[in-house]
Amino acid sequence: MKKDETAKVRATRETWIDAAYTLFVTDGIEAVKIMPLAKTLNLTRTGFYWHFKDLSDLHDAILDIWQNRNTGVILERCAVPADSLCAGLFNLIDCWIDQDLFDAPLDLAIRNWARNDPRLQSFVDKSDEDRLVAVKALFERFGITGDAAHYRALTVLLTQTGYYSMHVTEPRSQRAVAGCRYVEIFSGEMPTQAEKDAFLERHR
Repeated sequence: MKKDETAKVRATRETWIDAAYTLFVTDGIEAVKIMPLAKTLNLTRTGFYWHFKDLSDLHDAILDIWQNRNTGVILERCAVPADSLCAGLFNLIDCWIDQDLFDAPLDLAIRNWARNDPRLQSFVDKSDEDRLVAVKALFERFGITGDAAHYRALTVLLTQTGYYSMHVTEPRSQRAVAGCRYVEIFSGEMPTQAEKDAFLERHR
């Protein structure tokens, strides 16, 4: 096999996944097919099967990205040590503002895909439950329990989902200022000036 042909076959697994991710977020799961990906990358169909056993294997790789990048980061941010509920909520709301922490377009694309895939919808439902449990636990750490913790946590998550499902766009600084008000609403208490200043400074 010639050198350029070898390169086409042995492009990395990540090369294929990155291209699939871009197509998926832009055009939906129907666009993620082997031949269009190979053409986009100027690679061979054989090269795809060097890294994946079939198309569903590639789909699973996209799901892994979503689970780690989105659900995983919410669980991690809720568990970050905090001196107050407001500080803990600011740690979580970082996800809604910093695109390097939480991938909103990917989350929306996954939810759109799940509408037509019952197996995937079950997976998304489980992930949403994990997110809810984590946010609820954040409230419980600071003495808010029972239905109050459940519905406050649900409000936090539905507020964020509403932002990207409605395609709300606003400058990062404006979203951060709004985050200060959301923390006050979600927690039922006023964050300190130091807490607000630290949060706003992170998102300048």
